[in-house]
Amino acid sequence: MERRAFLNISGLALGTMLLPAFGRAIAAEELLQPMALRFKKMLADTALTAATQAGASYCDVRVGRYLNQFITTRDLNIENVTNTESAGVGVRVIANGAYGFAATNDMSPDGVAGAARQAVAIARANARLQTESVQLAPVKGVGEVAWATPYKKDWRTVPIKEKAELLIAANKAGMDGGASFMQSLLFQVNQQKYFASTDGSYIDQDLHRLWMPVFATAVDKTSNKFRSRQGLSSPVGMGYEYLDARPEDKVKAAGGVCTLYRNSYDLIEDARACGQQARQKLGAKSVEPGKYDLVLSPEHLWLTIHESVGHPTELDRVLGYEANFAGTSFATLDKWQSKKFKYGSDIVNIVADKTTPGSLANVGYDDEGVKCKRWDIIKDGMLVNYQATRDQAHILGEKESHGCSYADNWSSVQFQRMPNVSLQAGKKKLTPDEMVKDVKKGIYIVGDGSFSIDQQRYNFQFGGQLYYEIKNGKIGAQLEDVAYQSNTQEFWNACSAICDERDWRMGGSFFDGKGQPSQVSVVSHGASTARFNGINVINTARKIG
Repeated sequence: MERRAFLNISGLALGTMLLPAFGRAIAAEELLQPMALRFKKMLADTALTAATQAGASYCDVRVGRYLNQFITTRDLNIENVTNTESAGVGVRVIANGAYGFAATNDMSPDGVAGAARQAVAIARANARLQTESVQLAPVKGVGEVAWATPYKKDWRTVPIKEKAELLIAANKAGMDGGASFMQSLLFQVNQQKYFASTDGSYIDQDLHRLWMPVFATAVDKTSNKFRSRQGLSSPVGMGYEYLDARPEDKVKAAGGVCTLYRNSYDLIEDARACGQQARQKLGAKSVEPGKYDLVLSPEHLWLTIHESVGHPTELDRVLGYEANFAGTSFATLDKWQSKKFKYGSDIVNIVADKTTPGSLANVGYDDEGVKCKRWDIIKDGMLVNYQATRDQAHILGEKESHGCSYADNWSSVQFQRMPNVSLQAGKKKLTPDEMVKDVKKGIYIVGDGSFSIDQQRYNFQFGGQLYYEIKNGKIGAQLEDVAYQSNTQEFWNACSAICDERDWRMGGSFFDGKGQPSQVSVVSHGASTARFNGINVINTARKIG
């Protein structure tokens, strides 16, 4: 669930489609009404007591209040403004060696205690069918602690009128730039999550996230041909200050073909570029299929990392738990156990990290009360680890969880979700322009586009937003109809150069889908511009056969 999920919930259908998943509609003023800390602790203690009295050997409780505001605009019109709230309590237990889970929006002591007892009853029923007891890696209780997303401007305090006017101004800039149609949206999320467990933790977290997608479409009225370009912003784990654009956060793409952004975002500037470049695409030449050296910007590469590294190194997928819905993984345990599996070239180092400031998955503690951290997944090209939760750590011979358990709502059970998975910057000083100088026949790709990947996350195809020919070390003409095909191992072993930390930026997903019933999570992926040699490029406009 990437761009397709977003497109399904955008536009006029936004309000009606979001409400079942995100809660009831409320007035904007209600977004600022807090839930008292002592009230959340009382509910948690009530559930812990009821569960242990009913026979649970372990219990954790999540008291959640999830607030969202979504604003959608098209051209010079506001389409929708929706504020939602969802609040309740989820209780997970282990009894007779099996998990049980129950949730309620009855936030009274009786309601929460009833949910705890129901969770124990479900665990006992599950135990009759379970052949192996749950093994939880130990976690030391941290007592009462708090963690909050660092932010300077609370989106909840910014008037809706100001936000809507900014989006309309962006649409106008895009249309002035050449777009026939513009759409801009603003997604704003506040998750107030309180976690308690029989391990002795009482963790209060206040999480803020933001995303502002922009779409431009240009139409040639003579031929009825149309082309589009979407914005190059990233969804972020920070406050509304992300939209206070700062000159020092602007980055010139290779050859100066467009402006890119990190840490803050100039919505108006990028919207105007969306309109201009959507119009320019109408006259771009169609790519000649063949082998090319690809220079991939972080705004593009994040999605390739997500699909070809992030998902296949989820341990539950490796073990087959997701086979019925989201597929399995080619990166099987035997490859990891061999200590010889060459996932990529020697310069490829990919880490999992839930502590990166400004990233979507940046939290203090996961939904099992595990303090978040950073660890290697691919080191010097070798597969060295996966992503694991408390009940999976023993499979890898590890004594502690990686801290990547997550539930998208108080009513959903937590399970293994992707942390931030990022390609580390190159160790040698190298800029994108310097990288391009070594390319005789290549293509520079900026921005993410459509993609396809098989059920084992091995064979894939990726498109982008902007494509430029590289010829004899220089950025040349704009191209269209570009997609590249490879398999995960061949692609990452073809990585021949990575720009240094000055070029490192994050992209990410607001709607990463997984599980049955399906849940969505948020995740960022960082990278510097990277080069991949000899990759097969196809022309997506040409018919086969």
